[in-house]
Amino acid sequence: MRRGFTLLEVLVTLSIAGLILGLALPRLGDMLDRVAVTSAAGEIAAAHSRARVIAVTESRVTLLSVRPDSLILLVIEDTDTAARWAGPGPAAAGVALSGPARPLMLAPTGVGFGVSNATYTLSRGMAARQVIVSRWGRVRIIP
Repeated sequence: MRRGFTLLEVLVTLSIAGLILGLALPRLGDMLDRVAVTSAAGEIAAAHSRARVIAVTESRVTLLSVRPDSLILLVIEDTDTAARWAGPGPAAAGVALSGPARPLMLAPTGVGFGVSNATYTLSRGMAARQVIVSRWGRVRIIP
């Protein structure tokens, strides 16, 4: 007697595996979109916290620029600006960003001044989150 599988058994197995894969892939894509958007929102919140810490520890006015392609932290020294930190923006993970194009300004006390309120909307696929920055330095991430 020979060992092996018949053609019919192989076809049935492949068709069942194809159906399971067809049902699982869309859900996997949605999950990956949610993870990417949540990660990008966390990066913006962390950049804002980093800006507050630098503003307080160096006692300088700090600017945080949130762009789709980059997150940039600048410190105002006398009449010039110096870059303190830069990181990739949400677009690096395929996440779309909409929000104000102006930088957020933080006083040496860590509190925002000028027009410091901002709402950033991050989206990818069906997943979306909002990052709300208040003038007093609170950052909320809303699903």
